[in-house]
Amino acid sequence: MTSTEYFIVVIVLLVFVVIFQISKASEYVSVLKGEKKAFEQNNRINAFLMLVFLVIGLAAAWWCNKILYKKTLLGVPSASDHGEHIDTMMWITLAIIGFVFVVTQVLLFWFAYRYQASEKRKVLYYPHNNKLELLWTAVPAIALTVLVAFGLYYWFKITGDPPKTAMEVEITGHQFGWEYRYPGKDNVLGRQSYKLVDPSKNNPLGQDWNDAANHDDLHPSEMHLVVNKPVKLIIRSQDVIHDVGLPHFRMKMDAVPGTPTTMWFTPKYTTAEMKKITGNENFVYEIACDQMCGVGHYSMRGVIVVDTQEEYDAWLAGLKPQFLTAHPDGVPPTAKTAEARELEGKPVAQAEEH
Repeated sequence: MTSTEYFIVVIVLLVFVVIFQISKASEYVSVLKGEKKAFEQNNRINAFLMLVFLVIGLAAAWWCNKILYKKTLLGVPSASDHGEHIDTMMWITLAIIGFVFVVTQVLLFWFAYRYQASEKRKVLYYPHNNKLELLWTAVPAIALTVLVAFGLYYWFKITGDPPKTAMEVEITGHQFGWEYRYPGKDNVLGRQSYKLVDPSKNNPLGQDWNDAANHDDLHPSEMHLVVNKPVKLIIRSQDVIHDVGLPHFRMKMDAVPGTPTTMWFTPKYTTAEMKKITGNENFVYEIACDQMCGVGHYSMRGVIVVDTQEEYDAWLAGLKPQFLTAHPDGVPPTAKTAEARELEGKPVAQAEEH
């Protein structure tokens, strides 16, 4: 170490000593001036205010809950059977968290008041307690394990095989909107490919028109479901990761490009019934994208209408297959090509007659 470095170290030590002495001198001066009594008085006031803040804070939390509760989703019953189980798990979680929150906050502010600074009390040095460490580690771990186990159980249930009577609806997300597809009378969704996607040719979902199963598939502008009838959603994405969020049904599932995902549930209330339950004549079941999918994320709002079976059948009867929208003459492209080739080998009169 050079002489310059020694000199710097000495200067740093001297500065520390000077600062320490100044702080001690300031403390002695405050005692002589009576500031110690003022500090003790202010400390007692602050300790009392801690209790006041605790009471006012808990009262305000209760008041806010009373005023705003009905505006939250928990103030509206779940609109699906699976959602009831999700609500039960939510209430259990809130009960556990709420209990811990109230106990810890009461102890925190009470301790600040009860054990305020005093010359009559010495600090207890309590560095470690194995039993206490085990208690506050094991109890949360057990509680979380139970909650996760129930969560996995219900997760595998909603992503498992639906009842055989379930209807199928395909929902596809893209920047920035949703597309819906229903199977026709054959109850089979036709093949599709991302290479065939072409909205300008009335094929926004890339349906393969050469697949006969596509000829009766429907492409409505909104989703309709039947009350008390299971529905399986087949979820796709054409670009980035989206998420089909169904808040009133307590369901959600990512839409992943190239990897179809599924979930199923049973609607419990029609849209008309939910309007009465919520007291909101403008109520609609919404589809929200729960992933930040780009600058137009805010506009990815879809609508679900839950009908009675009669209402659903009437709505379905008024839809036109997407195949006929893309090909009003009812002839797929390859069929046209084959027919044209066949006519090319015949005389013009025969072709016209044909």
